[in-house]
Amino acid sequence: MAHDMELNSPLNKIRGIYNSMTAKEKEIGDYILQNPQTIIHLSITELAENLSVAEATIFRLCKRLGYRGYQDLKIALASEVVKPIEHIHEEITENDEISIIAQKVFASNVEAIKDTLSLIDNDILEQVVNKLVHARKVDFYGSGGSAIIALDAYHKFFRIGLNCNAYSDAHLQVMSASLLTNQDIAIAFSHSGSNKDVIDAIKLAKENGATTVGITNYLKSPLSKEVDFVLHTSARETLFRTEAMSSRLGQLSLIDAINIAVSIKLQDKTLNSLKKIREAIAIKRF
Repeated sequence: MAHDMELNSPLNKIRGIYNSMTAKEKEIGDYILQNPQTIIHLSITELAENLSVAEATIFRLCKRLGYRGYQDLKIALASEVVKPIEHIHEEITENDEISIIAQKVFASNVEAIKDTLSLIDNDILEQVVNKLVHARKVDFYGSGGSAIIALDAYHKFFRIGLNCNAYSDAHLQVMSASLLTNQDIAIAFSHSGSNKDVIDAIKLAKENGATTVGITNYLKSPLSKEVDFVLHTSARETLFRTEAMSSRLGQLSLIDAINIAVSIKLQDKTLNSLKKIREAIAIKRF
């Protein structure tokens, strides 16, 4: 078993093919071998900029090593260099009592919201709000954990009378994006900013003239490069996590702020919509 783990080690795989690598690939390989802990915190865009290489070169090396892509390589690296308990939560130790676990989780969430607030570009936020106020239709895209955020955004904006929808299915995302126009907005949620399905939908929406917005944790990510407006969240978590817990709260808080700002600008429409909805759902309660 230990022998199999050694063979599957991404660091050992790099060493195994090192002599057959190109000069650029060796540069990437050297960086990974020397900084495995750093790599799991970097997006492919950040790594490419740090080393002055093309993202495509990094992707090709990942494929040569037997991984589906850069994200797959990082997950393998995390399994090797990160303590198992940290895959559950970076700040938790195995000996923590439930009260300490609760304190650490709550503190992490509070910090994520505070850090996200400090990153907000008010000019960009205002432009996004104004676009939403005048939009004919709004699409929200998200996959996996981000799909829940997209659905929450849909629920909030639907209640105030905006013509909107949320899509988590990759096919439905591109189908809807293909029908958008220059009167519409597409908003994508991705903690990593590297989700291919969401980025494909955003690209198509942009090609059709729609205004595009990305909400992501990574300043330099593929999603950030594709959209017209980027809003950043901040959570002290890493991409190898199965779910980016604290980042969701930053995303939800951003959506709440945007929703309230749009509601104020569309006050009459908002109040009328809320009145009708409350009357409609009143019969659903005892």
